[in-house]
Amino acid sequence: MPRINNKTFYENAIKRYGCTAKGLNWNSKQSQHTRFEVIHELLDAHLPSSTVIDAGCGFGDLYLYLQQKGSLPRKYIGYDMLQEALFVAQKRTKQQFAHKDILNDELEFADFYVASGSMNILNRFETFLFIRRCYEASKKGFVFNLLRGEEKEGHFNYFLPEEIEAHVNDFAYDVEIYEGYMEGDFTVFLKKEDL
Repeated sequence: MPRINNKTFYENAIKRYGCTAKGLNWNSKQSQHTRFEVIHELLDAHLPSSTVIDAGCGFGDLYLYLQQKGSLPRKYIGYDMLQEALFVAQKRTKQQFAHKDILNDELEFADFYVASGSMNILNRFETFLFIRRCYEASKKGFVFNLLRGEEKEGHFNYFLPEEIEAHVNDFAYDVEIYEGYMEGDFTVFLKKEDL
């Protein structure tokens, strides 16, 4: 089970803050965009020729961010568990979205999977399962971010980069970890090939 009910956690935030970064429990639009910038930098050269699945897409903010940068993928698909978020995302972006539970549903193959903030309230087992499933459904790689810190009680899920590296070393072709762009956060790029 998640630390808290995923659906309730996000539905309550949407009711309180609407279709905003805070409505998806981000501290701010700036922190959301800082994470998006790292994803963009890692995938920018590959986007024009790639399909990307945004696992936990929320309101489609990553797509809008990439659009603003003039760096869209060949094809973008968003997955989320919240119907309300998917409705808003489709209306805002006119892209393809699907109601999916990453941990249990069949996942479509794509060149890259990305997940920004999507695992922050999962427990450790679920986080590792989410990572493995997205990696296995990607043809070239999976980029995701996590909250950095020691594991503790509460709503949020914290990891140390070395924990993730140790976990993925048995199945990932190459692991790159990025830190220093924002306190309390890190980004991981699991590659399936030399890019």
